[in-house]
Amino acid sequence: MLKTKLLTGIFLLFMITPLVFANEEASINQNSNANEFPKSFHSYDDSEITKVSDVLRNRIIKEPFNLVATIIFILAILHTFFSTKFTAIAHKLEKKHNEMMAQRDPAKKKKYTGQVFDEVDFKAHVAHFLGEVEVIFGLWVIVLAAATAYFFNWHTFEAYISHKVNFTEPVFVVIIMALASSRPVIRLSESSLEILAGWFGKTPAAWWFIILTLGPILGSFITEPGAMTISAMLLARQFYDLKPSPKFAYATIGLLFVNISVGGTLSHFAAPPVLMVAGKWGWGMTYMFTQIGWKAILGIVVSNILYMLIFSKEFSKLEKTAKSPDHIDPWDERKDPIPAWIISFHVFFMAWTVFNAHNPPLFIGGFLFYLGLYQATLHHQNRNNMRSPLMVGFFLAGLVIHGGLQGWWLAPILGSLTEIPLMIGATFLTSINDNAAITYLSSLVPNLTDGMKYAVVTGAVTGGGLTVIANAPNPAGQSILSPFFKNGVSPLGLAAAAIIPTFIVGLAFIFL
Repeated sequence: MLKTKLLTGIFLLFMITPLVFANEEASINQNSNANEFPKSFHSYDDSEITKVSDVLRNRIIKEPFNLVATIIFILAILHTFFSTKFTAIAHKLEKKHNEMMAQRDPAKKKKYTGQVFDEVDFKAHVAHFLGEVEVIFGLWVIVLAAATAYFFNWHTFEAYISHKVNFTEPVFVVIIMALASSRPVIRLSESSLEILAGWFGKTPAAWWFIILTLGPILGSFITEPGAMTISAMLLARQFYDLKPSPKFAYATIGLLFVNISVGGTLSHFAAPPVLMVAGKWGWGMTYMFTQIGWKAILGIVVSNILYMLIFSKEFSKLEKTAKSPDHIDPWDERKDPIPAWIISFHVFFMAWTVFNAHNPPLFIGGFLFYLGLYQATLHHQNRNNMRSPLMVGFFLAGLVIHGGLQGWWLAPILGSLTEIPLMIGATFLTSINDNAAITYLSSLVPNLTDGMKYAVVTGAVTGGGLTVIANAPNPAGQSILSPFFKNGVSPLGLAAAAIIPTFIVGLAFIFL
């Protein structure tokens, strides 16, 4: 109950924040430092400095807080790499506590189920909390706030959060995840893909290939977070529930993250890193498909075929598991049909949210109407679990807060590179920062050639599957699929699994 109230409070905070932006002119800022935080690039007066190292040194000297904010950001990233360690510790502490409770009261002794009998093990819950990837950046925002208050004052951080950070994307992801994971939408998606899977016998291999191919491409039309949610939930049902080997499980999630990142490039409005620059650079639907989109499709197909060949023997094992009489499908046990009008309304609310993705009052208002529909059609719905969407939104909110203070070093590095190094550099930098931030900062660099613009965007989407923080939809996929991995998804395991498809799509963007 407490956790539900906490998550609801966070969600309400997200919904209220954009309204604060709308009334920004009515706010009175009493602190001059707040208006200058973070400092604009031109205020450093370093346009005549040619060496990147000298530019960075100058910016640290003129604003020492730059280095502090980046160190805090690096510590938060390192924390994500150790998240599975905290989760493992939590499981050990919880098991030890349960065994102790069983010995203390023999009447309660029973087979271990992973549930605490009656008392709460505080240390286990703290360790589990520190291992939740979705809360890590939010935790380090507390450190950032304290550092900002120390170097400046509290009003500076308050003004930064209220007026300089855009929380539209986190709120949008929360809502699109809730809609995309609803029973009518998942049933519609599954029924549509089932037609194609039926051509190949509805085998696990057929489902796997179709979901990992068409699901990411769907992201060019229903946005990447929506495509990630649907693809991850269908993979959970048609693949992960069959208990693949850990190696195959990691290969699949790595492939999913890379495919989603590049699959949204067929249009100019669905992928955040593309959206950041499409208007400014004049990139429309035609440009995206002819210059980037078809190469992304080819990269997705080649990567899927390669992984399918590598794990061909494992598919036969999964097929035996699927046909086993002992296998129970835990997903959506009810087989009752969903009326077409209910599905149609869900599709409408999805379309409304996507169409108004950058207008919070409209898509939030639409979601509130959807909640009324959900309550009225409860007999055709699964339980509306908002935990995953809220946690993902919290993750993204923390990430954009930290990311907004990294431009002082990112922009000079991006502006110093030529085309191929720029693409490789954008791919690497994306793995330690959100790819939308990379492309946004590149749009601030003057005199970029068309080739350099292409390089930075393709590099940003290419590296979008290497880490959970590389692309906005990744936390959604991890939240849905994390229960299928012991101690959660390992950052190193994810990076290793995503390297091959990252390399393939990178080659497609460079040479085609």
